[in-house]
Amino acid sequence: MIKKLLEPLVPERFITDERYRNGHIRIINALPGRKIMGVHTPEMRALAKELVAGEDCRDILRGFAREASAEYQGGIGHEKTLAHEEMVVWGMMINYMKCTLDERLEYVMEYVPYIDNWAVCDMFDGSAKWVLRKLSVSPSSELAGRLAGIAGKCGKDVDWLTVKDVLWEYLCACFASGREFEVRFAVVMAMSYYLDREWLERVFLRVDEIDFSKIQSEYIPARALRQAAEPYSMHGKGIALGEPPYYVRMGVAWLLATALAKFPDDTRAYLRHCRLPDDVRRLYARKARESFRTRDVNPF
Repeated sequence: MIKKLLEPLVPERFITDERYRNGHIRIINALPGRKIMGVHTPEMRALAKELVAGEDCRDILRGFAREASAEYQGGIGHEKTLAHEEMVVWGMMINYMKCTLDERLEYVMEYVPYIDNWAVCDMFDGSAKWVLRKLSVSPSSELAGRLAGIAGKCGKDVDWLTVKDVLWEYLCACFASGREFEVRFAVVMAMSYYLDREWLERVFLRVDEIDFSKIQSEYIPARALRQAAEPYSMHGKGIALGEPPYYVRMGVAWLLATALAKFPDDTRAYLRHCRLPDDVRRLYARKARESFRTRDVNPF
């Protein structure tokens, strides 16, 4: 898609320094077949802003979607045609483009099912500042016709609805998904934009309803590599440090540690009666200890 635009942005060190290159690739931990070019985030951000300013912005977004769909049809392990950086720029373009909420949500819902690693997920969520803007909906759109129903669920007048109210309906569907990065998308979005007094209870409720046992992950737990009779046969596969869905478990731990910093009493009260697996509670306690904001705060 846009590899020719990204190639000049690849830092020389990524090309020449094998140790640096391998470290960069290891941190991203993309699934097999997803090429990593090594472009830094500021350069990808600048390119995304340049592309959304062009007249062919929507054509590029449709092209990304077509390639991602073709990849998906190829199945697990199939060689990916989109590079990791193209996935990131695709998401940034959706976040940076000027459009109404209904159009943006169409692009978001088209994009999220193809997110396949934590870095793509978190960079998309982190740049989704449109969540905090005023509600802007096309009067003739399907979304405009659903606003009254959304307002009823929120207990608000339509005129008082926010982007967060509208987006929450989609996030709830992602929380209940059986796909690892759809769930992480919802978790990190909730952590980034919904940890306030109005939303905290609803966020905890959705987190508590996550069924970790039904979430499928393409990552292999590190213990499987250690226990394999021929561990070298597993090289080149995505390895997770913990029990899959590892990136959902870590996302929930991160959300709770952030909630602890903002609402310590509420978070501890939730942890006293939650249904989270023990390993997620341990990951949360570790994240809380590692953060300078909560290292001296009792997590439980």
